[in-house]
Amino acid sequence: MIDGAMMRHYFSGRMLNVLLFLLLIAAIALNIELFNQAKKYYLELNQTRLDPQGLSDYPTDPRPIAPAQSRVIFFGDSRAAAWTDPDVQGYEFINRGIGSQTTAQIIQRFSAHVRPLKPQVVVLQLGINDIKTIALFPDRKAEILANCRSNIEKIIKQSNALGATVILTTIFPVGEVPLQRKPFWSNEIAEAVKEMNQFLASLANDRVIIFDAFPILIDQKGLLRSDYRSDELHLNDRAYEVLNQELVKSLVKLKRS
Repeated sequence: MIDGAMMRHYFSGRMLNVLLFLLLIAAIALNIELFNQAKKYYLELNQTRLDPQGLSDYPTDPRPIAPAQSRVIFFGDSRAAAWTDPDVQGYEFINRGIGSQTTAQIIQRFSAHVRPLKPQVVVLQLGINDIKTIALFPDRKAEILANCRSNIEKIIKQSNALGATVILTTIFPVGEVPLQRKPFWSNEIAEAVKEMNQFLASLANDRVIIFDAFPILIDQKGLLRSDYRSDELHLNDRAYEVLNQELVKSLVKLKRS
């Protein structure tokens, strides 16, 4: 006959086995996730080596493009690439965003991806990929931010030289960073985003409209709202719908002026 002590020992052993099994499954899942992340970054790195500017993402059309009275270009990084077209009549929207690109890469493809399209409006969302490198190169923070500022100013000047008005969006906030990314993250990133956005606001003039997206997207903790994000850096369709409501106001105002 099995006494109480033996029963407790038996069930304790089984619970320990279950716990160890669950820990094993969690460890396997984490390793798979880390492998997938590493593979993603490895592929991005080698893709950049093959095509540093990402020109192959939007092959050049040899046919001349006719000017349009209301042609809007979304230009920048993945946050620009994911921007959905606003629901507004009378405009032609073309997207020229490329994921993972820094401002140094974006500026180098301006001549290929923006100039031939003869836009009347260029919507810029860029800078986060420069800023997130601060976690890897903390001693180069000042240099990284200075280069980012310089590149953005040059892109604005090039857009204005085409006769286009620039709608310069502030850099979107970042969300809660997952565990596997924290070793490559820093609190300096969020602070640098705020610092850069202050600089962007100072660039406003009659040819540069500042679209302050940051306060639209943050929660009470100063992070990207959970209902507006697809991950710690990227927005979902709902967020772009909200942003487009404000963007349309700027486009309508431009058309009337």
